[in-house]
Amino acid sequence: MKLSIKGMGVVGGFGCGTDTLLSALSSGQCAPQNVSVKTSQGSLDMAVFCAETSRLEEFVNKKALRRADHFSKMALLGSHLALQDAGKLEEDHSRMGIIVATGYGATRTTYAFLDSFILDGDTFSSPTCFSHSVHNAAVASVSELLNITGPGLTVSQFEMSVASALLTARCWLEEGSVDSVLFGAIDEYCDVLGYCWHRYFGNRATAPHSMDPLNFDLQSAIPGEGAAFFVLSDDDRGGSRYGFIKDIRLGRMDQCIEAVDRGTTFFLGADGHKECGARYRRFLSGHFRTECYTPLYGSLPIGPAFDIAIAALSIKNGKIFPSPRGKNEGQGTGMGSICCVKVGDREELGMVTLEA
Repeated sequence: MKLSIKGMGVVGGFGCGTDTLLSALSSGQCAPQNVSVKTSQGSLDMAVFCAETSRLEEFVNKKALRRADHFSKMALLGSHLALQDAGKLEEDHSRMGIIVATGYGATRTTYAFLDSFILDGDTFSSPTCFSHSVHNAAVASVSELLNITGPGLTVSQFEMSVASALLTARCWLEEGSVDSVLFGAIDEYCDVLGYCWHRYFGNRATAPHSMDPLNFDLQSAIPGEGAAFFVLSDDDRGGSRYGFIKDIRLGRMDQCIEAVDRGTTFFLGADGHKECGARYRRFLSGHFRTECYTPLYGSLPIGPAFDIAIAALSIKNGKIFPSPRGKNEGQGTGMGSICCVKVGDREELGMVTLEA
């Protein structure tokens, strides 16, 4: 079954909305922000692709957001933008399901709850932080405010979360449980992540640098955060301006690559980490056309969702956008199918293929 992309909404380090992502693709530039991270050497500045959610007030009353955390706000903004783009914001959502993919989850709120528990004990720990730290909190927030009464699910399989969640979305549509699926992917940056980043990668994490994801001998990753949401259905009447998701694969690298057509363009999820990055060499050494857009949104487990959004914009505009800092060693002409690839640290592979 092919999944028709009816609408999408994105928010990340590049800005908010498909227009800002398109602008970043056209210019090939997106500058991260500097945030302060506490380390054993004191407070240091660290580059992060941060997401800003002020546009959410266009859709939701501020009073309804007073207890919403950053993770839920990104989910709400992405979902409203996607439904607005699909022309379904005011429609009945009783036959719509919602699936959220995340690698880290609501880390800021989770650690805030743990801090309150450590400092004040279980009697005085924060109930608000606890309720927003549970796994399905963002799905609950979106469902409540948009009155989505179909099934809701959160999938967390780290770098394979996007492909895994899309497989479930396809199953729901195939079995007729829903008429459409609001699919989203969210990850956020937090102080603990910044601390861990510095402990793992040393001064390289805080020294000024830019991402060079296809230089596999260099640790150049810059953390990012954001959300990408899509309205999916199996209704292909009238076509789709963003194309279709025609294939979703999750498994070992050899098995997945063998099933891909030779004329496919690969969008690589290499994000500047040396250990995982080297596994993408196989795509560069083959006779494939390859692009890599991670310097526009940063390093985060749900990065493939942004690649899917970029692939959808490529289909809509009828062209493949050049990589920001890519080393395109592949070959190929025309657009054909676009395959978004993410490789994990244990040779697992997630692949999502789109076509016009």
